Order: sequence, then structure tokens, then C-alpha cells
Amino acid sequence: MDRITETVIEADPKLPVIRMNRDFAATPEQLFRAHTDPELFARWVGPDAMATRIEHWDASSGGSWRYVSVRDGTEYRFRGCFHDVRPDRIVQTFTFEGDPDGVALETLWFEDLGGGRTRLRTQSLVDSFEGRDAWLRSGMEVGVNEGYAKLERMIVDGAV
Repeated sequence: MDRITETVIEADPKLPVIRMNRDFAATPEQLFRAHTDPELFARWVGPDAMATRIEHWDASSGGSWRYVSVRDGTEYRFRGCFHDVRPDRIVQTFTFEGDPDGVALETLWFEDLGGGRTRLRTQSLVDSFEGRDAWLRSGMEVGVNEGYAKLERMIVDGAV
């Protein structure tokens, strides 16, 4: 079986889309819970140098969310709406409040690989190629990889 051992991040050459894939030694239910339980989400999301607090979280279809990540006293705010929340897929919007016009439509899929393994696939559609490329230049891969590494440790430790 082809296993992805680290996050693969790809920019679509024809659309302003970022796609990511990563395999986890976890069930789809565990990954779904890690993305919908606000206490768990705050523990793993983002780079190691940041702490996250949840300001609002309603992980249901039609719900919304807002969190703040803090590094060295500087706050970064993010918000969005959950459009569709179900055990195999989450569709949501994502906005960095520092760029309120840059709203992304994100879809996350939890693909059961069997044997207690799951592939997390994500797709983020942004409003322009410039916006997409700015995300890629921002160092987002550090936050993605460090965040997923924290999530993997939480799974191993039984926190999820």
C-alpha cells in the first residue's frame, strides 16, 4: 500500500487550489474528533511556537468558529463557517482576519485505509492565484507539519 509519511502540499497549476495529504495511524473517527472538538483542536493546530484559544466553536452543519493563535504576544485571528459536517467530510470556510477578503473554501476528507490508518485529504480553494501563492510563501507548511506532528503525538498518547 502506498503510504504518505509526511504532509504532501501541492498547488494546482490550473486553479487557485492547495491540496494536502497525510496519513495517520488513527481511525477516521479519531481524526474527525480532533477536527471538531474545540479543546482537542486548540491543542494541535498550528506551529509549536503558537498557543491557540477558541473564542467560538459550533462544529455542526451551518455552525461557525473563531480562534486566536498567539506568538510572542502577537495575536492572529481566524474565523469561518462549517457548511457541512459529517463523519467522512468537513466543508468549511477559512478566513485569516488580517486579510478579510481572502476567504477560502476548504474540504477535508477522512479516508479509511484499513488497519487503523486514515488518509486526511484537504483542498483549499482561494479567490486568486496571488492569494494562493501568498499562502504558500507564508510558511504555512511549518504550521501544517508541526500541527500534524502534535496531533500524531496526541493520538499515540491516547488523547484523541
